[in-house]
Formats: sequence, C-alpha cells, structure tokens
Amino acid sequence: MNSILKSKEISIVAILVLLCITLAFVSPVFLTFDNILDVLKGNVVLGILAVGMTLVIITGGIDVSVAAVTTAVCVITGRLLVIFPDNTLAILLLFTVAPLIGILLGALNGILVSKIQIPAIVVTLGTMSMINGIVLYVTNGQYINSSSFPKIFIDFSNFEVFGISILIILFAVIAVGTWFILKYTVIGREVLAIGGNKESSIRAGINFDKVQIFVYGYMGLLAGLAAIAQISYTKAVDPNGLLGFELQVIAAVVLGGANIMGGRGSIVGTFLGVLLLGILQNGLILARIDIFWQKVFVGIIILIAVSYDHIQYKRAKNKVAKIEVEA
Repeated sequence: MNSILKSKEISIVAILVLLCITLAFVSPVFLTFDNILDVLKGNVVLGILAVGMTLVIITGGIDVSVAAVTTAVCVITGRLLVIFPDNTLAILLLFTVAPLIGILLGALNGILVSKIQIPAIVVTLGTMSMINGIVLYVTNGQYINSSSFPKIFIDFSNFEVFGISILIILFAVIAVGTWFILKYTVIGREVLAIGGNKESSIRAGINFDKVQIFVYGYMGLLAGLAAIAQISYTKAVDPNGLLGFELQVIAAVVLGGANIMGGRGSIVGTFLGVLLLGILQNGLILARIDIFWQKVFVGIIILIAVSYDHIQYKRAKNKVAKIEVEA
C-alpha cells in the first residue's frame, strides 16, 4: 500500500513539473516568487479543508457540508469581529470561538453518521442544506466588509514572516500536525486501520463510533480555522463566497491519490493535489483563458488523473491477487 501511495505522489510531482514548465513558457510571470506565494496563499482555505477531508475519505466517509460549515463560522465570527475589542484579545477570541463552532457542527455530522448510522453523504447533504438556508436567512445574502473589523485583525491577516504570509504558515502547521496525528498517534492509526478494513479493525477492538466522531469533529475544527483564513484573505464575509466549494475540496483529495471509497490517502498526496489544482487555475488565469473554459480544463484534468490512478490501483491489486493464487 505504501509503495502505491509513493508511486502516486511521484506521478503528481512529475505532472506538476511538466505543468510548471509549460506555464512558464505561456507566461513569464508564472515562476516568479511573488506569483508562487500568491498561488499558495490563494489556496490556503482549499488546503486546510482538503487536509480534514483526507481523514474523512480514508475512513470511507464523505463530507459535502464543509463549505457550508466554513461559511457559517465565517458569518458568526465575522459578526463577532465587529464587536470584538481592538486588541490582542480579539485574535485570541477568534482562534477560540471559530474552531469551537466548527467542532460542534462537525461532531453533529459524526454523531448522526455513527450513532444513527445514516450514510455520510445523506447526513452531510442534509446539514449542508440546513446550514446554507439558515445562513442566507440570517444574513439576507449581505456581506460584511473589512471596514467593520478591528485594526488588529487586519494587521494579523497582513502579517508576514520572512515575506511568507501568516496564512501559508497556518496551513503548513495544520498539514504537518495532521500528518503527525495520522502517523504517530493511536487515533491516527485507528483511522488508517478502519480505512484499510472496517470489519477487521472493529473485531480487533477499535471503537468505530469514536473514530467517526473524531474525523468529522476534526473536519469541523479545520473548517473553523479555514473560516479564519477565508475572512483574512478576502477581508470580508460573503455568505455566497464558498458556494459549491466542497467539490473542489473533494477533487483536491482525490487528485492527491485518495480512494473515494476509502482505505487510501495521505497528507502529502493531498498537499500535492491542492498544489496541482492551484497551479492549474493560476496558469489558466495568466493565459487569459475564459473562466468557463477553466472549469472544463480542470474537470478534464481531474477525470484523467483519477482514471489513471484507479487503473494503476486495480492493476496493482490484480498483480497481488495473482501472486497469492500462484503461491
């Protein structure tokens, strides 16, 4: 399994290199340091949500409510920002309230999936619809702009370390932290075990319900942090700003080598999938391709990448099965 994942990641790196070389010829601006940083910064929200989605998909689940949850947290924290004091307390409150709201909404999905045993796609479609409806009712579709936010929050969102945005650093910390959880903690190994073989892991004593609530709660936590990144990046709260964004999140994870049916996925692969989507979209913009055709190109790339991955994965499984039969 590990060799398949490494092979997939290497193939994504190869595609990224070829894509970068091609786009460098199309636009000399593409490979500049500032543009690369812009690509990373512009895809921080996608990256944070994709990291959380990786855990959900590994366990064989799916969460199509991530964009709705992120938007709800954006709206709530955006309104709180308006009344927060203009001091360090505002940032501390923001990093406390936003993740907590996300965890509560995510854990709700996890409880419904595990305890009531409703299919994840049904649960998250339902919560997505409810959250979107409530958000639009409360906001009436109106957004909050940065003029209402405390100055310290604007300073935070513009903060850089050695020229690197605080948002990129936030994404890096989340990605590395999640990789560590998957690789070196008990709950991480349980997530991988359930993804590998649900029945065997349950027989081995792993609490399936606990793992489900954890992955959806963790997805909610990251949705809360993604909401902070979204407000920081756009300097506004738009109730419609992330409409349909869940599809991009799922696409990035699948592009990174995760099996949509569960059992396979990695944080490194997801990061590469996010990077591939971000570079592709940035290159198409620099090439001045119409936005409608951009969607067509991205869709084609996703279909080709996922089809190739699925064919390679089936070949590897058939090869293993053949060896076992011959033995």
